[in-house]
Amino acid sequence: MSTEMQNEAEIFRGTTDGETRFKDARSVRGTPKAGMPAFVLGEELAEMARTDPRIVVATADLASANRTNDFKAVHPDRFFDFGIAEKNMITAAAGMASCGLVPYVATFASFSAILGAEQIRTDCAYPRMPVRVIGTHSGMSMGFYGTSHHALEDLGMLRVMADLTVICATDANHLRAILRKSVDHPGAMYIRLGRGRDPEVYPTVPELEIGKAIRLREGKDLTIIATGSQVRAALDTAEALAAEGIETRVVDMHTISPLDRAEIEAAASETAAILTVEEHNITGGLGTAVAEVLVDLPRVPFRKHGVPDRYVEIGPPAALYAHYRLDAPGVTAVAREFLAAIA
Repeated sequence: MSTEMQNEAEIFRGTTDGETRFKDARSVRGTPKAGMPAFVLGEELAEMARTDPRIVVATADLASANRTNDFKAVHPDRFFDFGIAEKNMITAAAGMASCGLVPYVATFASFSAILGAEQIRTDCAYPRMPVRVIGTHSGMSMGFYGTSHHALEDLGMLRVMADLTVICATDANHLRAILRKSVDHPGAMYIRLGRGRDPEVYPTVPELEIGKAIRLREGKDLTIIATGSQVRAALDTAEALAAEGIETRVVDMHTISPLDRAEIEAAASETAAILTVEEHNITGGLGTAVAEVLVDLPRVPFRKHGVPDRYVEIGPPAALYAHYRLDAPGVTAVAREFLAAIA
């Protein structure tokens, strides 16, 4: 390797001793560990399993990254590490479910949803097996790991599968609510998590109904329908717009399938415009799902905001969110542009 290439490699990995650094402090410091969705996963499942012997947990060589090792520490005989064999893990989970167990299988979203799509469809959703596939580190939250580890297509791929519930966790307490509701939910589920550093939206564990959105803020000038990591940005945008006299409704559309059509219809009839925001390819995800409802309704100004239909650059997550205007200032700017265009 040439000296020039070596220097570039060091910069890319954020290890250079020079002044140029691609790592962003906001990407490595953030929400305390206890409040990270990826870090309460094993803890919550372990607590649930104390009173429910059906619950088992599996991962694919990522017990530390997704904290399923917290479950293993309490229930070692009900924990399975399949190594780097994600498809086999999902199929095996379907087999466990057929024997009366409720398996939770967790790995990065790029490997569970995208790599394991066939197994989710054929082995879990089609026979309606109660397998809970958990996709952690979704969207572009893997940052420097690159395209192979990004999951910006998972919602579009999975929401079209019949008999599969697709739901996105907003923060740690929201994840706890989803997990508790999931145990006896019929059929297969895909539970999408963020990078484990998602800011708080719910200070306590919320009341949750799978398939029913949560309206977090009222407003008549604009509705922002967001999911997962973008709900906090939507709320911050609403606060910023309120200072300008713009009343913004904010909806946490946590369940992507089945979609809460009634909440979308209410937004279309009660507010002046609708903006969807998601950490996902702009094609096929939440925005597209909302558009499929709106096409049957009287016309309302509508805009989708997410990641363009492309493979994103490689860099620290915080920088990527800013670049694609998926942080609070970016979403606020998009909302202002949208409202100005329809004024």
